[in-house]
Amino acid sequence: PARHTWEVRIGGESSFVGFLNLVALNQPHSGNMMGLDMADRMCYEQAKAMGLAPNYRAFMSSHKQDLVHVVYPGFRDSLPVTNLRGDVIFRNWQSIFIGNGGPVNPRIPIYSFDGRDVLADPFWPKKSIWHGSSSRGLRVVDKHCETWHADDFSVMGQSSSLTSRLLLGQQTRSCSTEFIVLCIETYKNS
Repeated sequence: PARHTWEVRIGGESSFVGFLNLVALNQPHSGNMMGLDMADRMCYEQAKAMGLAPNYRAFMSSHKQDLVHVVYPGFRDSLPVTNLRGDVIFRNWQSIFIGNGGPVNPRIPIYSFDGRDVLADPFWPKKSIWHGSSSRGLRVVDKHCETWHADDFSVMGQSSSLTSRLLLGQQTRSCSTEFIVLCIETYKNS
């Protein structure tokens, strides 16, 4: 499919940018990612390694961050959220967080940075993602694997099964489980 160019106005200036990519890390992770900063760093480094602009952060809430605010304000309403091949997953960032769990079309794949479809590839045996968020993208207290530092069986994190066709489904799971970790492009260079 053709990729469209969208115009966005920031500070009165217009720049032509296209979309915000939603991409999975190249391997599943337990709830212990050595913190949100390290999860963000993995997104940054894997994007950079694939020749993408390293403007990526983890698609997760924690004790200090609500997922809904991860994308820079000027890009939340104006750009579609796409997969690495340009298929539109959401019409814009804000449309994920209207409280309906962020329904996804199961026919639109989510790819890892190295190009694998996480729902089809057996490397991710559990087809769920960590997010630590409510359906509106706000942090869920005590459901972010102790700020993404814990992989104990008894500690819980908020997740969503992609097979339920929801990006922000509300499932509490043990932080010892290895799930998909998504990254979102947070802004576009002009």
